[in-house]
Amino acid sequence: MARAACAHDPAALAARIADHARRLGFDAVGFTPARLDDGTRARLAAFVENGFAGSMGWMAQRMEQRGDPRGLWPEVRSVIALGVSYTPDGDPLATTRVPDAGNISVYARNRDYHDVVKGMLKHLAQFVVNEGRRQGSDTEVKVFVDTAPVMEKPLARDAGLGWQGKHTSLVSRQHGSWLFLGEVYTTLDLPQSAPSGGGCGTCTRCLVACPTDAFPAPGVMDARRCLSYLTIENRGPIPHALRPAMGNRIYGCDDCLAACPWNRFAQATRHMKLAARDDLRAPALRELAALDDGGFRRRFSGSPIKRIGRERFVRNVAVAIGNSGQPALRSAAMALCSDPDPVVAEAARWAVARLPR
Repeated sequence: MARAACAHDPAALAARIADHARRLGFDAVGFTPARLDDGTRARLAAFVENGFAGSMGWMAQRMEQRGDPRGLWPEVRSVIALGVSYTPDGDPLATTRVPDAGNISVYARNRDYHDVVKGMLKHLAQFVVNEGRRQGSDTEVKVFVDTAPVMEKPLARDAGLGWQGKHTSLVSRQHGSWLFLGEVYTTLDLPQSAPSGGGCGTCTRCLVACPTDAFPAPGVMDARRCLSYLTIENRGPIPHALRPAMGNRIYGCDDCLAACPWNRFAQATRHMKLAARDDLRAPALRELAALDDGGFRRRFSGSPIKRIGRERFVRNVAVAIGNSGQPALRSAAMALCSDPDPVVAEAARWAVARLPR
């Protein structure tokens, strides 16, 4: 494959790409060479070696590709990093204070962002190819959004979209901690964007906010204690010691993100497909506990929640019922005690034992 060398002004080309990205609806765009520094790769290796990835064995399987964009695609020269804001229109933790409702992470309260962002990336990628060809280069591209061995947050950092906060997520001066990330890998040589500026300073709000103490050190996460991992990636039982801290969080957790003071500069998302559906802001635990597989699929069609399946989701609902302190929900938990899935049934028995008669 031919490596593309921009025959004209690379900075002007980057500016046209950035302008088109914004017209497509991206809220942040930047450029970085297709490489990662040794420190980033070392932190990835330590995360896996310390067992912090939990059951996410795929983290270790493609370490070379994850730690170096050229390991995934040898011809790549530059990475175009993109961000789409999903800032909520109100208090993202409001539902955590409603004991008979389930709290769903902000990012999952409407359409699956993978589909939304990937569609936008494909349009931008076609523009990049056309612009490169206009300048006489055989431009190639690949697009990624969360489903490939790509270190999205370090690449976004290097492209000037923000910095990695002490909660390990990207923080933006304009959008706080509420950005979906995606990338266009390209054979074009594009100039690196300036650093974003800003930083965490001495702030530790995100670390203090974590319900399960999932951060052994600033910038280090132990996924085995993270409620997002436990309620989404983890297929087995929720560890008993962490269940009370889970509260009513039935899919993901936003506590560390919501605590970030940079969020005060963020405006509510302009993307209607990412704005919360009314029925997912505070869904009733009783209704969710009664979902069979067909009902689950219908309710969460087009949602990222559908990907974890009914069993994992209802397991989470059962734990939330056990944490609710609501005697009226005891019958909903009892109905799940004979669930065909043993993990769901065990969570339901735990819930029944915790609720007053």
